[in-house]
Amino acid sequence: MLVASMLVLMMTIPGAALFYGGMVRAKNLLSVMMQCFAITALVTVLWIVYGYSLAFSTEGMHAGVTGWHSFIGGLDRAMLAGLTPGSRYQSVPESVYVMFQLTFAVITPALIVGAWAERMKFSAMLWFSGLWLTLVYLPMAHMVWSGPGSLLGDMGVLDFAGGTVVHINAGIAGLVACLVIGRRRGWPHTHMPPHNLGYTVIGASLLWLGWFGFNAGSAVAANGSAGMAMLVTQIAAAAAAIGWTAVEWAIHKRASVLGIASGAVAGLVAVTPAAGTCGPGGALLIGLAAGGVCFFTATRLKHRLGYDDTLDVFGVHAVAGIVGALLTGPFAAATLGGYGHVASAWHQLWIQAKGVGFTIAWSALLSFAILKVLDRTIGLRVDAEQEQMGLDLAEHEERAYNLS
Repeated sequence: MLVASMLVLMMTIPGAALFYGGMVRAKNLLSVMMQCFAITALVTVLWIVYGYSLAFSTEGMHAGVTGWHSFIGGLDRAMLAGLTPGSRYQSVPESVYVMFQLTFAVITPALIVGAWAERMKFSAMLWFSGLWLTLVYLPMAHMVWSGPGSLLGDMGVLDFAGGTVVHINAGIAGLVACLVIGRRRGWPHTHMPPHNLGYTVIGASLLWLGWFGFNAGSAVAANGSAGMAMLVTQIAAAAAAIGWTAVEWAIHKRASVLGIASGAVAGLVAVTPAAGTCGPGGALLIGLAAGGVCFFTATRLKHRLGYDDTLDVFGVHAVAGIVGALLTGPFAAATLGGYGHVASAWHQLWIQAKGVGFTIAWSALLSFAILKVLDRTIGLRVDAEQEQMGLDLAEHEERAYNLS
C-alpha cells in the first residue's frame, strides 16, 4: 500500500503533467504542469483539514438508513483527529490509507485541467479545484466508498477503483468547463498540434505504470484480489491501445503515436471500476470496447458538436468511464468470468446504469454552478492578448524553452 500510494501520486506528477504538457502548444507547457503541481499541493492541504473526514467519516452511518450521512461524512475526523501510528483501516495502518486516498483526491481534479487547457486563469483554476473537491468529489467518494450506509454503495453500485468517483466525475466536469469557458481563440480553424508527443508518450507510460497502484492498491491488501486487479489492468490497457489503433488504421490508413497512447489510457480508465470483479476475458473485451468507442468521441464527436475539450477529458475519461462502469455489471457475473458474486448480470447492469446517471447529473449540475459563480466574480479565462501570448508568460512570466 505504501508503494501503491507512491505510484498513484506519480500519475499526477509527473504522469498527467507530462501527458497533458506534451499535447498543448509550447507556449502553454509550463501552465499545464503548474496546474497539476499546484492542485497536488492544494488538495493535500484540504484533504488533511477536512477532506478525509468528509469523504470517509462513518459517524452516524447505518446500512439501509437514508439521511445526510449517506451523502457526506461529518467533521469528526477533521485535521485527522484520532489518527495515531497504531490506527488501522482494514489490514493496513490508517495513515497509509489516508495517504492512498489522498492521491485519488489529487488526480481527480488534475484530470479536468485538460479540458480548459490554454485558456483558464490560474487563480480561477485554484478556486475551482478547491470548491470542486469539496462540493463534488468528497460527497461522491463518500457515497461510493465509505461503507454500509453510503448512498450508491447501498444501491449495490460496483466501483472498485474510481470509474464513477474519479473518471466520469472528472470527465463530465471537464465537458461542462469547456462549454462554460468557451473555445480557444481560433479553434477549430487554426491548427493547434501537440508540441512534444515525446512528453505525451512518457506521461502515458507513467500513467500506465501508476495505474497498477490505482487499481491493485484498491484491494487494500497484498492478496489475490490485488493480483487479479493488476493483471486485468494490463490486459485492458493493451487491448484498448490495439482497439484504438485498429480503428484509426482502418479509417485513416495509419497508426498514430497519440492514438495508441490515448487508447491505452482509455483502457486503463474503463477497467478501473471493474478491476476487482472482472476476469481476464472481461478485461480484454472492456479494453477493446473502450479503445474503439473513445477513438470516435475524441476525434469525431467534439468536432461535430463543436465543444473545445482541449485534451479530450470528456472524450476519454468520461466516455471510457461510462463504458467501463456499465460493463462492470455483466462482467462481474461468474457466467462471464467475473468474481463479483452478483445475482444477475443484467440486473447489475441496471444498477450500474443508475450509478452512472446519478454521477453525470451530480457532476454536471454542481460543476456548472461553481463555474458560473467564479465567472461572475473573478472571471474564468485570460484575455485575448494573454491567450495569444501563451499562459506560460502571461500567468507565470516564464518560458518552457529558452531559444536564445
